[in-house]
Amino acid sequence: MHGTTDGFHYGAVTPVAAYLMACLGGALGLRCIVRSLYHHGQSWRPGWLALGAASIGCGIWTMHFIAMIGFHVRETTIRYDVGLTLLSLAVAVLVVGIGVFAVGYRGATTGTLWAAGVVTGLGVAAMHYLGMAALRLDGTIHYDRVTVALSVLIAIAAATAALWAAVSVRGFTASLGASLVMGLAVSGMHYTAMAAVSVDVHAASATSWSSASPTSLLLPMLLGPVVFLLLAGVVVMFDPLLVLGEGDWNRRAPERKAPPTPSPRAARSRPPGRRGGRTPRRRNGRRAPGGVSRLGSSHRPAPGPQDPYGAPSNPYEW
Repeated sequence: MHGTTDGFHYGAVTPVAAYLMACLGGALGLRCIVRSLYHHGQSWRPGWLALGAASIGCGIWTMHFIAMIGFHVRETTIRYDVGLTLLSLAVAVLVVGIGVFAVGYRGATTGTLWAAGVVTGLGVAAMHYLGMAALRLDGTIHYDRVTVALSVLIAIAAATAALWAAVSVRGFTASLGASLVMGLAVSGMHYTAMAAVSVDVHAASATSWSSASPTSLLLPMLLGPVVFLLLAGVVVMFDPLLVLGEGDWNRRAPERKAPPTPSPRAARSRPPGRRGGRTPRRRNGRRAPGGVSRLGSSHRPAPGPQDPYGAPSNPYEW
């Protein structure tokens, strides 16, 4: 029996919430990658790249499963395999990390960008269909091959655009706009892939077994990535470099200015023997008394009379 599928069981609530989570993950990931590029070659750069990859991967994964909360089959109930669901999260973070580290260290060259985009896009598509494989229902899921291929192409294009934006976009407003486009592309890939789904329900499945609702199953698993994204947002918001901007933070301290060159009139007004900071010498090469050393400091006065204990009465002679 052909099942009746519904991808918008709760109306616009799940699509909008899924889109916002994809945008949040994309925005945090872009800002973390921009932060890593401010200090080229420093020891903390891999940490920022890893945080950016984890943010984008968690954003894509949470987008997928929030949208799956709205997926229902009228003739049967749905549950999820916990192991495959968590494995899809690891795949999402891993493949995004491969692309992020590739462009983060090699730059957005044409070859690197396309290679990383293809790998990341295929990984995102693999995450989606691995999450679909975690579905447990009393029936068989079928896919339209043409629609599946279209969803994979959308995933590759979205991943390539996201990686290009990660190393090319600098300003906060530009990053925000890029994250909105990324969220739209990821959501479009998801719902295109879901349009390829059809379900053949087994006979008498409505009374064969029952399970908890998808919401009660997915919400506990979604809680961890959502909390991680919130913590990553706190780290990004309180980072001084991202708050102040590259220009204010990286502005070098002004170098020590050279002493001003005295004017000819001031030089003529100096007493003899102190022009140019040089010490006048007698004909026999000895230093003239009362002269000035090369550093411009005056000579110490001759030691004065000493007290009975042998200490000089002049305090500068200690």
